[in-house]
Amino acid sequence: MKKLQYLIAFVAFGTFLSIQNPVSENEATIKWLTIEEALEMQKQQPKKIFMDVYTNWCGPCKMLDKYTFHNADVVDYINDNYYAVKFDAEGNSTVNFKERTFSNPNFDPAKVKRRNAVHEFTRYLRVNSYPTMVFLDEDANMLAPISGYLKPQQLELYLKLFKENKHKEMTTQEAFNDYYRAFKPSFKAE
Repeated sequence: MKKLQYLIAFVAFGTFLSIQNPVSENEATIKWLTIEEALEMQKQQPKKIFMDVYTNWCGPCKMLDKYTFHNADVVDYINDNYYAVKFDAEGNSTVNFKERTFSNPNFDPAKVKRRNAVHEFTRYLRVNSYPTMVFLDEDANMLAPISGYLKPQQLELYLKLFKENKHKEMTTQEAFNDYYRAFKPSFKAE
């Protein structure tokens, strides 16, 4: 009888949680691409590339996915202004980028759910911590890697900085600091 009470309480709690955090099938999501797909789309319609370089064992990467990349303002802004690429920094994919092929020759399938060998493309991007969001220009040249978990309004600063080419005006750290202090976020903090 005690087990049945626990089971009922567990089911009721699960139902309560699903009501509190409903997952809508129509929920807006970022349109993630591979780097090759983004490069092909750049040929037709030039846009900057926003790349999420993550690993599947990284806690802050999961928080970024759950909280920041599902924020409606972030989703809309990225989908409207960037080609979004999601790249597993320790995965086993083959990447073709700027007439080079990158792989992960030391990938160990037994370690797929934990730390694994670093992909050659990750090293090429000079990413050494996760998550890192890499911004590339319309010709797929590196603009900047931004490391760490960012809340929607924190990410907004960088999304707009690069989209509006404000980074080109920043020749000193003080110039960025001025931009940072003057920035007024408009994304909702969900």
